Amino acid sequence: MTVFMRRSSQRAKKMADAMNVGVNLEAFSQAISAIQALRSSVTRVFDSLKDGMKNKETLEGREKVFITEFQDNLQSVNRDLNELERLSTLVGRPSESHPLHNSGLLSLDPVQDKTPLYSQLLQAYKWSNKLQYHAGLASSLLNQQSLKRSANQMGASAKRRPKVQPSTLVLPPQYVDDVISRIGRMFPDMSIELFRPNGTSAVLLVTLGKVLKTIVVMRSLFIDRTIVRGFNENVYSEDGKLDIWSKSNYQVFQKVTDHATTALLHYQLPQMPDVVVRSFMTWLRSYIKLFQTPCQRCGKFLQEGLPPTWRDFRTLEAFHDTCRQ
Repeated sequence: MTVFMRRSSQRAKKMADAMNVGVNLEAFSQAISAIQALRSSVTRVFDSLKDGMKNKETLEGREKVFITEFQDNLQSVNRDLNELERLSTLVGRPSESHPLHNSGLLSLDPVQDKTPLYSQLLQAYKWSNKLQYHAGLASSLLNQQSLKRSANQMGASAKRRPKVQPSTLVLPPQYVDDVISRIGRMFPDMSIELFRPNGTSAVLLVTLGKVLKTIVVMRSLFIDRTIVRGFNENVYSEDGKLDIWSKSNYQVFQKVTDHATTALLHYQLPQMPDVVVRSFMTWLRSYIKLFQTPCQRCGKFLQEGLPPTWRDFRTLEAFHDTCRQ
């Protein structure tokens, strides 16, 4: 009985010591002030570099004043950094034990290396908190999706429901022709020819000045694919139909084709397909000066032998493929 009480008192004393080992709050407050002072001194260094040499009568005087101020600012940074390092040693380390109510007694086990129950329990607690956080995020994202089909609706009742066709997929050809003609009138330097080789689906041949030709394959007012070729390239196959599969012989127009495919994925508004077509045509028209516009990032006309082939979807500014990233 006496041995048990002695061990209990020793464990209580260890737990009290573990709770008392903490952070020196006064040193911690001084360390925060030292960090603020260090940030201010570093800011003064960059301000002096930004301002450069101030106006003086002679060049030698300007250089002397600039070097003196710069050395003083660097010494101030060094002084504040040393002060911060000194205070960091006084802050102390927080206690490694994080008592979770009565489970904190597990950290006082003298053979913790052999039975690391407390560390495993603490790790499981942190993992469960992360799991709960990510599950909440997933739940909020799923609730935003208006899913109309569930497991309860599958079966015979689902088979009897008629399949409703989206109204935007069955637009009359006259409406499509009217939208294309309006877009053609918007851009005088862009020629748009409309073909219907397979029924009601439209294929557009867009000629942009004397720069390029683009074949746009449409399904009603939805653009399925697009192929960009040079102005002097042949866009017809041997049977006299538009060749919608062959790539351009030039690398620059192959790049523009890839960017146009990306633009099709960017401009998506199923409720207003005419706006999507108009936005895509506006973006495509920005290539009217493909070989005359420099890159907005590097200012060069050519990079690796290619002009700026990327056009920003919002500003329509020209960038090289590597400069846009």
